[in-house]
Amino acid sequence: MFNTKRSFKLLKLAIVSTMLSAATPALSYDRITGHHFASRSEVIAQHAMAATSQPLATQVALDIMKQGGNAIDAAIAANAVLGLVEPTGCGIGGDLFAIVWDAKTKKLYGLNASGRSPMGLSFDTLKAQGNSIPSYGPLPVSVPGAVDGWFELHGKFGHLPMDTLLKPAIDYANKGFPVSELIAYYMEKSVAVRAKYPGFKEVFMPNGAMPKKGEIFKNPALANTYSILAKQGRDAFYQGEIAQQIDEYMKANGGYLSIDDLKAHRSEWVEPVGVDYRGYTLWELPPNTQGIAAQQILNILEGYDLTSMGLDSAQYVHTFVEAKKLAFADRAKYYADTDFNTLPIDKLVSKEYANERRKLIDPNKAAKRDHAGPVEGDTIYLTTADSEGNMVSLIQSNYRGMGSGMTPAKLGFVLQNRGELFSLTPGHNNVYEPGKRPFHTIIPAFVTKDGEPYMSYGVMGGATQPQMHAQILINMIDFGMNLQEAGDAPRILHTGSSQPTDEVMLDGGEVHLENGFSPATRRSLIEKGHKLVEALGPYGGYQAILKDAKNRVYYGASETRKDGQAAGY
Repeated sequence: MFNTKRSFKLLKLAIVSTMLSAATPALSYDRITGHHFASRSEVIAQHAMAATSQPLATQVALDIMKQGGNAIDAAIAANAVLGLVEPTGCGIGGDLFAIVWDAKTKKLYGLNASGRSPMGLSFDTLKAQGNSIPSYGPLPVSVPGAVDGWFELHGKFGHLPMDTLLKPAIDYANKGFPVSELIAYYMEKSVAVRAKYPGFKEVFMPNGAMPKKGEIFKNPALANTYSILAKQGRDAFYQGEIAQQIDEYMKANGGYLSIDDLKAHRSEWVEPVGVDYRGYTLWELPPNTQGIAAQQILNILEGYDLTSMGLDSAQYVHTFVEAKKLAFADRAKYYADTDFNTLPIDKLVSKEYANERRKLIDPNKAAKRDHAGPVEGDTIYLTTADSEGNMVSLIQSNYRGMGSGMTPAKLGFVLQNRGELFSLTPGHNNVYEPGKRPFHTIIPAFVTKDGEPYMSYGVMGGATQPQMHAQILINMIDFGMNLQEAGDAPRILHTGSSQPTDEVMLDGGEVHLENGFSPATRRSLIEKGHKLVEALGPYGGYQAILKDAKNRVYYGASETRKDGQAAGY
């Protein structure tokens, strides 16, 4: 029989629920403490902390530190494991960047371990293929810099021997590991465009299909490669038997990367660039990365009272998006390899320049000219901290998830396709040239307060990264969120041109608002001229560690949108 009273009660509950979800800035987890949208409390530990995008890697990082290794050792070991368990985001066929706080010298060190384009591949050859560089296959492959990055970090700061650091990854590669949910999803998505390239199916689809969630996956070829590195060191990769196999594979499959390119590779220790934001100093690496775009965004936004605007307000979202557009216009024009260009970095990150740029923002109208970059592609970010006070902010990637698809089967990893990000426009700072480092999207971040280490963090995901670096700090400094809440809060993502290399007249691009922004905010943004597009993502992948000097503890946070984990002891 129809129950009128019960039906009315259910309808009333549904209306109230809808009203609450529309008025609040994120999904409610019914938390007793903190913001309602936080997925969990921060992790807190006294001695050490690790946050990575896969729990097995986090546990390995902690195991290494429990064995007497430091944060640098733990970061290398975790990255090696991630290259196995999360091949959709990283691997030794890709590049690496890191910022290290060294407790002994009380100083930050920056490492650019990105590779260069092949000397045998000319601009004319690429241009003959079309007006853009292909995403997959042999043409976008550049020198993998990650392995050299490991050994540079280890040589300068490491404690434990490299064979100890690589042993957990070797064991997992030989014995197998259960594939986690999101990684299984991205592995399956990689098949359509990469399965046709030599070696890919042999390594990742030995049974004819990608592993499903929970299935045990092994990569004995990668175990063997790691074993060679553990015994013979970095030279095995850049001039020894691994280099020889890469050279032979590329020659056999229409590629240009050669053993001579590998022999010539070198990482570079660089000075991080620091910019103050309301008493906190955000440190990023200089170009060829895009890190200073986050600083440019924050410099512009520092002139506004964001706290009074509030997170779920059209004025905040509008102001953020407009500041992002201005920063990314400079990103498109200037950011490139500093070995080939003299870049005005000091001016770009100066307060005076931000004051000039801020004047271009109309508080009531969305700008239509923009030069935004790609959002496709996956990366891993990890951070570690130890009992001595060392902290590492490290990011590593193949680009576009599983890279170029070019997979030397006997080695067990995919070669990156980072060369796709070169421009083919003559005269552009980032125009393709042999032996040049391409524009890079991956960026580690570090924050100091009064000259002392405060926070290491990163957010994975192409052009998402500078936008999210800025939003994390705004969430903490302007909106009073803790480390976990800052990552859980709903995110703003602005996208535009598919290329970060050329100036393009657009219609203002698209604004993607993650679930949690109210209908009123969305309506007001449309009225200001923004084009809103519903999208599930990607909104990035966040990991962070904060040092509480007063209580002598570390706080850890991990991305709820990924498979990751923060843990300590």
